Amino acid sequence: MAAKDYYQILGITKNASDEAIKKAYKKLAFQYHPDKNPDDKKAEERFKDISEAYAVLSDKKKRSQYDQFGSTGFHQRYTQEDIFRGFNVEDIFKEMGFGSGDAFSHIFGGGRRAAGFGGSAGRGAGRSRTGFTMEDLFGGGGFNPQQNYTPRGQDLSIDLTIDFMEAVTGTEKTIEYMYGGKKKQVKVKIPPGINTGQKLRLSGKGGTSGAGMKPGDLYLTIRVKDHQEFTRDGDDIIVTKKIKISDAVLGISLDVPTLNGTKKVKIPPGTQSDTKLRLKGYGIPRFGKAGKGDEFVKIIVTIPKEIKEDQRSLFEDLAKQGF
Repeated sequence: MAAKDYYQILGITKNASDEAIKKAYKKLAFQYHPDKNPDDKKAEERFKDISEAYAVLSDKKKRSQYDQFGSTGFHQRYTQEDIFRGFNVEDIFKEMGFGSGDAFSHIFGGGRRAAGFGGSAGRGAGRSRTGFTMEDLFGGGGFNPQQNYTPRGQDLSIDLTIDFMEAVTGTEKTIEYMYGGKKKQVKVKIPPGINTGQKLRLSGKGGTSGAGMKPGDLYLTIRVKDHQEFTRDGDDIIVTKKIKISDAVLGISLDVPTLNGTKKVKIPPGTQSDTKLRLKGYGIPRFGKAGKGDEFVKIIVTIPKEIKEDQRSLFEDLAKQGF
C-alpha cells in the first residue's frame, strides 16, 4: 500500500488534539460526501482518504502505532479491514444532516453489510440519495449485503528474539508455538532494520474457536540481542575506540569496524575525549523506508594510571611549556 500522510490528508499537525482531528474530519467529510458530489470520482477518492485518516487518528492505539512506525510500517501491521474495524461516525453524520452514519461501523467490522449514508427508507438498503453504497466506495471487497459476517478467531502474540546482525540485514525464521494443545509452525521474513519492540503481523496465523471461523492474526514482538562492538541508537550505530594521549594530540589513523567490514578512519590532531566522528550511511537500514542511518566513532582518550620516571619528566617539561 502506498504511503499516506494522514495528518496532511486532514490538514492538521502531528500534535493536533482529538477535538481538532474531529473538527477537521467533519469539515472535509461534509465537503466531499457522496451525497454532495454525485458522479464525482475524485470526490469519492478524497472522501475515502479522509475517512481512512480519521479512522486511524481518532483511535488512540492506531494513532500511536502510526506515529511510531510511519505509514509504511503501519500498513505492514494493519489491513484496511483492521483500520475500519470498530469505526463509527453515526453521530457526526447526523450532525451534518446525512442521516445515520452507521455505514462505517460495518465497513470492515461486525455486520459487513453495505449500510447507506442517507439511512432513509425507500432508497434501497445501503444506498444514499445519490445511489452510492459502501461497496461502491470501498471496492466491493466482501461487502455483499446477503453475506453473513464470519467472526474472527483469537489473535496471538509471541516474543521473537533475533541476533543483532539478523535485525540489520533481515532474515527468515521458522516459528513454532503451541495453540489448542497442538504445535503450530510458520515461516516469517524479518525485514532489514527492525528494532526491539517493533511488531510483525502475520494475517490469518492466529487461533480459531470454531468450525468455519476465520483465523485471527499472529503478532510477533521483536527482541534484538546486543552486539559486542556496536551500540544501536535508532537507525544509527556507535563504536567506541580508545586512543592514547599522544594519538589525540598528534592524530592517527584507526581501523574501525563497520557493518560492512573494516574502514580506515583518520583521527585529526587535537581530538578531544568523547568526540564522535560520523560515517554517513554506515548505519542500519531504515525499517520500512529507504536509506540507512549513520555510524558514529566515539573517541575515548585514555589516561595512564602509572608512568615511568622518564615519562614523568617529559610530562613535567610539557607542563612547564603550558601543555
